[in-house]
Amino acid sequence: MNILIADKLSDQAVEDLKALGASIRFEPSLGADDLPASIGNADVLIVRSTKVSAATIDAGSELSLIIRAGAGVNTIDLKHASAQGIHVANCPGKNADAVAELAMGLIIAADRRIAFQASDLKEGKWDKKGYGKAPGLKGRTLGIIGYGSIGKGLAKRAAAFGMPVVAWSRSLTPERAEADGIGFCATPLDVAKTADAVSLHLAAAPETKNLVDETFLSAMKDGAILINTARGEVVDQVALEKAIDEKGLKVGLDVYAGEPSAGDKTFPHTSLAAKITGTHHVGASTDQAADAIADETVRVVKSFIESGKPVNLVNGQKKSPAPYGLVVRHYNQVGVLAGVLDALKTSGVNVEEMENSVFSGGEAAVCSLKLDQEPKADAMEKIIAQKAVIQTTLTK
Repeated sequence: MNILIADKLSDQAVEDLKALGASIRFEPSLGADDLPASIGNADVLIVRSTKVSAATIDAGSELSLIIRAGAGVNTIDLKHASAQGIHVANCPGKNADAVAELAMGLIIAADRRIAFQASDLKEGKWDKKGYGKAPGLKGRTLGIIGYGSIGKGLAKRAAAFGMPVVAWSRSLTPERAEADGIGFCATPLDVAKTADAVSLHLAAAPETKNLVDETFLSAMKDGAILINTARGEVVDQVALEKAIDEKGLKVGLDVYAGEPSAGDKTFPHTSLAAKITGTHHVGASTDQAADAIADETVRVVKSFIESGKPVNLVNGQKKSPAPYGLVVRHYNQVGVLAGVLDALKTSGVNVEEMENSVFSGGEAAVCSLKLDQEPKADAMEKIIAQKAVIQTTLTK
C-alpha cells in the first residue's frame, strides 16, 4: 500500500505506518495546488489542513482512502470523493480537550481583556482603573451551541469556574441535558438570549453558515462574551463587527471566514482583529492532541488494510434506500454467491449492499443483500435451484 502524507504527522506515526507494510511518501510542505501533480500512485492520502480538491481526487488513479488527521472534513471535496467510490475518514474527538482548553482560555481572556492589557503594556500604557472593571465568570451562564465532545469538555471546565451551563445541539434532549447537569435550550436563539457567554462548537455545513447573524447577535445581552473555536463560516463577521461596536460584545476568535491559505502569512481581517481577542486557528494544536490524532490515523489505516473498510468513515451511506432484502442461507462452497449475483444480474437487479457471514465450522454461511427492485420469478428460481443453496427469504 502506498501512502502520501501531505501534512505534518509525528515521526512515530510514520514509523507505525511503515510497520504495517506501507510505502510512505512524507511531503508535509505540499499545498492544495500541488496535490494533483503529486498524488501519483498513492492508495491513501493523509492530510490535516491541506485542501483536497476534485482535481486531486481525479488525479489519484489508485486513490481509495483519504484521511483527515483531525475532526472536520470541510477541506475535502466529500461529494466528489463519494461519487468516485473513495473512502473518507477522520479522527473525531482526539483534539476535543485541546479545543475546549482554548475556548475556556478565550472566555477568561475576553472577560478580563487580557490581550488588550498586554498590548497596552507593550506600548507603555498603564490603566489599572480601566482594566480593573470586569464582570467575572462565577455565577454567569455559559451557553454552548454544539454539544459534542468539545462542547461537553468545555461544560466540565466551565463548571469548575462556577458557571452554570445551558446548551443547544441537534442531538441534545432535555433528558440528556438534565443527566449532564446542564440547562436545555430548544433553539440557538434561546442560548443567545439566556447566556452571559456563548461558545460555538459546530461543524461547517450549509445549515450552519452564518448561524450567528445579525438576529442572533441582537438577541445576545449587551457586553456578553462570544467565543468561536469551531469554523469561521458559522459567524457573519460583518454583523459581528457591528455588534461589537453597538452592544459592547467581548469576542474571542480562533477561526475566521476566509482564513489565509497554507504558506500565506498575511491576515486580512485587521479591522476585526483590533476589536477581539484572537488566536491563529490553533485550537487543536497541542502536542497531546497531535499525538492522539497520529495514533488514530494509524488505527484508521490498519483497519482499512485488514477489512477494506476504515473506521471513522464519514461518507458511507447511513441507510440503504434499497426496498428489498434477500437472505440466502447456503453451504460454504465455491461459486454459490457468483450464481446468486449472476441470477440477479440477468433480472436487472442492482445489489446495493451485501454481507456474507460464515458459521462456526465453516460448512454453512448466510448472505444478506439489499436490492433496488424485486427480482423476477425466474431469477429466484435460478438461485433456489443451486444445490448449495439451503433457503432463501425475500422481504420488502
